[in-house]
Amino acid sequence: MPVAASAIYFLNLRGDVLINRLYRDDVGGNMVDAFRMHIMQTKELGTCPVRQIGGCSFLYMRISNVYIVIVVSSNANVACAFKFVVEAVALFKSYFGGAFDEDAIRNNFVLIYELLDEIMDFGYPQNLSPEILKLYITQEGVRSPFSSKPSDKPVPNATLQVTGAVGWRREGLVYKKNEVFLDIVESVNLLMSSKGSVLRCDVTGKILMKCFLSGMPDLKLGLNDKIGLEKEAQLKSRPAKSGKTIELDDVTFHQCVNLTRFNSEKTVSFVPPDGEFELMKYRITEGVNLPFRVLPTIKELGRTRMEINVKVKSVFGAKMFALGVVVKVPVPKQTAKTSFQTTSGKAKYNASIDSLVWKIRKFPGQTEATMSAEVELISTMGEKKSWNRPPIQMEFQVPMFTASGLRVRFLKVWEKSGYNTVEWVRYITRAGSYEIRC
Repeated sequence: MPVAASAIYFLNLRGDVLINRLYRDDVGGNMVDAFRMHIMQTKELGTCPVRQIGGCSFLYMRISNVYIVIVVSSNANVACAFKFVVEAVALFKSYFGGAFDEDAIRNNFVLIYELLDEIMDFGYPQNLSPEILKLYITQEGVRSPFSSKPSDKPVPNATLQVTGAVGWRREGLVYKKNEVFLDIVESVNLLMSSKGSVLRCDVTGKILMKCFLSGMPDLKLGLNDKIGLEKEAQLKSRPAKSGKTIELDDVTFHQCVNLTRFNSEKTVSFVPPDGEFELMKYRITEGVNLPFRVLPTIKELGRTRMEINVKVKSVFGAKMFALGVVVKVPVPKQTAKTSFQTTSGKAKYNASIDSLVWKIRKFPGQTEATMSAEVELISTMGEKKSWNRPPIQMEFQVPMFTASGLRVRFLKVWEKSGYNTVEWVRYITRAGSYEIRC
């Protein structure tokens, strides 16, 4: 069920009503008094953003020096209510030049009432897109003197924008060169035991796009995900092509993606926003290709010496390379002196994080590098405490490599004028929480 708000109030920090709007007659006009007496005066504002008083629920959020309170008398969707508040504040800021506080509200009473009538109807949220609302609510807000943001000019074809489903893109865009940039960015999270067995591993990724396309193009993206390939083979009545397929978990799309078509055909079809945006996010837990293997050996020689040997192997292709590789090997706090030998890169002791930091600027694929270190410790007179060895941590980024194996099979662009498009696709894998126990 949507929000179904009975009323919305804007209060200052003293509890004075700056502006309010009643959408239903199932609550009285004195509801704000209950909020002021039972929540604000008892100083329980920071405990929970949802409170029930009598038969009503109060959902409130503080933005700058203003409290926005939504009153509902039924079992409403709380997440949807707070999402509405966040989007409404972003809308107000776009009209007020980036400011939203008590002064901005007092200076824009008429405009706020007009916007509240448009963004919520009988307690149900409506369109909150600034790009669309500015097409037919063209009144400019009183802007803060500290705001340097230029005023947004309304764009043409308001009727088409308001009635159409594409609220994230305006018509009339023209580019001399039509280009699409697509980046697949992944973060590898790993926890490996000291014996080399994987305890936890997953990949979180996102597809970032930058579109400079004229008109109203329709894009179709094909990935090597298992379900999508099987569905495509069924629709075309022919066996799926051989090759590595992956299973995507926890997929989240941008609002421009046609979900109906994705559910039926398993294809990512969309009319893109102009410029940069995040098309989708995903997670993969099976079949992860680890870019690096780390083999540590740590020997404690008595109470004052340690020998540390770390071997790092790159598992990705020989034609690829990793950049900015950093290996952090923890050592005891009482470390006094260190000496190193490395086959590649440079190593030093960082006392602020109690670690040996080994940096390799460029690490080719299918190679290995080793670091050997001797650590001298300060001998203490007190009782020796066992050193709890923290895990080794890695940082890196590998261009043109995906740990999940995700690949773009095709990226098609259709537009009624039939212009030619240049597509650019890049891949990069970074270290998330990449840890190896030692």
